[in-house]
Amino acid sequence: MLQIDTTHSFESPVVRVVLGAVAVALVWVLGREVRKIPAKLLVLMATAFVDMVGLLMIVPLMPFYVKRLGGDGVPFLGTTLGIALLTGIVGSAFTVAQLLSSPLWGRFSDKFGRRPALLIALGASVLAYLVFAFSDSLLLLLLSRIVQGAGGGTVGVIQAYVADTTAPEQRARALGWLSAATNLGVALGPVVGTFALALGDVDLMPGEATLKMGSAAPGIVAAAICLLNMVFAARYLRESNEPAAAHATAKRTPPRQAVWQVISRSSEPSSRLIWIYAIAIGAFQGTSAVLALFLNQRFEVNERTIGYFYMYIGAISVFARVLLLGRLVDRLGEAVLSRIGIVTLATGVLGMPLAGSLGTLAIAVAMIPLGTAFTFPCVTGLLSRVVSAADRGLYMGVQQTFGGIARIAAPLFYGWSFDHLGITVPFYFSAGFVLATLLLGFGLGRVARPRPAA
Repeated sequence: MLQIDTTHSFESPVVRVVLGAVAVALVWVLGREVRKIPAKLLVLMATAFVDMVGLLMIVPLMPFYVKRLGGDGVPFLGTTLGIALLTGIVGSAFTVAQLLSSPLWGRFSDKFGRRPALLIALGASVLAYLVFAFSDSLLLLLLSRIVQGAGGGTVGVIQAYVADTTAPEQRARALGWLSAATNLGVALGPVVGTFALALGDVDLMPGEATLKMGSAAPGIVAAAICLLNMVFAARYLRESNEPAAAHATAKRTPPRQAVWQVISRSSEPSSRLIWIYAIAIGAFQGTSAVLALFLNQRFEVNERTIGYFYMYIGAISVFARVLLLGRLVDRLGEAVLSRIGIVTLATGVLGMPLAGSLGTLAIAVAMIPLGTAFTFPCVTGLLSRVVSAADRGLYMGVQQTFGGIARIAAPLFYGWSFDHLGITVPFYFSAGFVLATLLLGFGLGRVARPRPAA
């Protein structure tokens, strides 16, 4: 009975009207905050927003495409790989490619600039969406995620761009603005993907002949959006880093040495911050890999209604980053707020399997974007302070590398535990891992305080 009521609630016209009103409110809130944002960041935010719309058109649909192409599972070495595990493998392919490319993109952007790195990444996304659109096998689906992951190693580059253009004490707030733009894309992208699915059923050829995009529609539309975004960025995005002039005499850390230092000197502030980020993001993203399957089994959410669920998460993320993050950073500081975010995130993840109705599910889910909004911008802002400007892109990339390792292992483990231990088990593991990062954060506020101006 719970499943039937929940399904009807998701498909209710009233819910859709409310979600539409939320979308309008999101745009209004961001529009009101625009005048506070530096001009360079505005262009970057617009680029990141449109890129995320394209990405989130695809991500919520991925488990359903895996299920369609994988059937009841894939035989492998005498056993059968379940759909949840296959979904984790496909999701991890993106992360593996991102993991390997992140430090290289970071060092590339330190040497040659942030702008060319971002333009190349957008080009890779266009190609990846087209491969996704015409995938008729799990192998092609996997290939599309690898190509996009190779270009997706520029997350650290984007964060370094923000650090280049803002004062140290404003970086967490600026990263919150950027996260708000990307989370607006998270909120609206799945809805656009749902409309793209409907567009796939429309006959585009006048007369008796028929021409339908079918299941390729979301990938084709995402590729077109990304191509337009690439043209926009090429025209308006300005370089934030002047490597030759600004850091010509600075000693640069080799990428391998930076990675090894995180392991061998794990007590240093930069290492601890990277570990906090990696463990928390891995635990959070790991449950995201099985989230659609959990909602499908527990609440009968399907590919037509999953977009509204992601829109709800994205909406809260935007409101939290725009309306709350800056004020709380000013009052509490990044170190304290990041710990509050960790507890909030763990509570939300733990509440997911305990939810017995759509209302309690909504409360639990709301705590997840609040937790991520308070945790990740603050941790990244702190990291930008404790490393040198010449190595900023590199260490942002290293942070993404360690986060990538966690995002590889977590979906595989959570997919396996979903298939074999129960659909609620991944969420209990995730909450425990997130809470464990509290031990790494104490004392960071003292070492990352802004230095007074000379």
